[in-house]
Amino acid sequence: MKEFFNDKVIPKIMDFVNTKAMQALKNGLLYSMPMMMIGALFLLLNNFPFKPFTDMLAATGISSVLGQATDCTFSIIALIAAIGIGYTYVKNEGYNGLPAGVIALSVYLILQPSSVVGQDGGNIGVIMKTWTGGQGMIAAIASGLLVGWIYSIFMKKNITIKMPAGVPDGVANAFIALIPGAVIITGATIIYAVFKLTLGVTPIEWIYKVLQLPLQGLTDSFGGVVAMGFVIPFFWFFGIHGSTLIGDGIMGPLLLANSAANQAILDSGLPLTLANGGHIVTKQFLDQFMTVTGSGVTIGLVLYMFCLAKSKQLKEIGKLGIAPSLFNVNEPVLFGTPIVLNPMLAIPFMIMPILSGVIEYFAIYTGLCPMYGGVVVPWTCPPIISGFLVGGWRTALLQVVILVLSFFVYLPFIRATDKRYVKQEEEAQQ
Repeated sequence: MKEFFNDKVIPKIMDFVNTKAMQALKNGLLYSMPMMMIGALFLLLNNFPFKPFTDMLAATGISSVLGQATDCTFSIIALIAAIGIGYTYVKNEGYNGLPAGVIALSVYLILQPSSVVGQDGGNIGVIMKTWTGGQGMIAAIASGLLVGWIYSIFMKKNITIKMPAGVPDGVANAFIALIPGAVIITGATIIYAVFKLTLGVTPIEWIYKVLQLPLQGLTDSFGGVVAMGFVIPFFWFFGIHGSTLIGDGIMGPLLLANSAANQAILDSGLPLTLANGGHIVTKQFLDQFMTVTGSGVTIGLVLYMFCLAKSKQLKEIGKLGIAPSLFNVNEPVLFGTPIVLNPMLAIPFMIMPILSGVIEYFAIYTGLCPMYGGVVVPWTCPPIISGFLVGGWRTALLQVVILVLSFFVYLPFIRATDKRYVKQEEEAQQ
């Protein structure tokens, strides 16, 4: 079985992980993360869990100022993603990626509604923040990937306008992008016309209704939680970065869209509930519970090694791993213990995220803990602190429960491993 995975399965997985599209998606989305986190800070201030403080913000007008900052950071993450993905795709091909990023932005804007009816009955040109945030994420991904792919073909085929030597690089680059840009923009305009004239909707509205909403529904389910909880550590077992592949790559955009949709409900003045369309499974759900202290929720394992381990190897790994684990980094533990390709520790490593996710799911479903809005903290934010920031004291308390549970889930497996290592170390000294 081990040879089958090493020889057949892992190479196929790595081929998929290293595809141009996956690399562009994973790295391109990172450009939206700083704005999302900065926007979340303003959002946190505007919704700080202390009513006299928020009342003061509203009375002085500061609340609307903070809202402006949130709208222009958190609410444009899809727009930034389109630019970042197009740019990264072409850059990875060895060409100047900025023109492709700009073209991807134009395509993304072409696909969405561009006007609203004013009070006088006339049309007003707008860029709608409804579609620049979470609701436009799938369309942004499609725009970035398609533009990056098509633009790269033009570059490889050398179908560009060549400027004579001595022309400044800025001018030359502008003309290089002219032919592929014209073709791509024309194609996007034709697509817009087909949807608008035949279906009566813009492409982005169709994508959201037909593709994004069903995909978000799949993530926001009990089955989706169990699948995420299993797949991320499963890839890690073979040394593949499951959090990057699944949490940031495949599932990340959908989870971010769920977070943005929840914040839109709050912004509308409605309570964030299932009845109002709230999503349970969000980016915070994954980061603060299913990968907290690292993939596999390994803090219990680390605490045993740091405090109770008898073997020298595990003691040293515990010392090396305790500080990083508090900031959700556990690679020293995964490869040092090791958990990678270790069937004994793979059992709790795969059980714990599922168990944590299931507990969190039902805690939110039953109302014991609140749903998550748009407040997103950096993934390195320590547990308990992160729980309080994204969901208040009840979420922080649930994190404490999960961290304690982690110790007992790992205990029998790491204790058996510890005994085996002690025996091996004693035999080595004889």
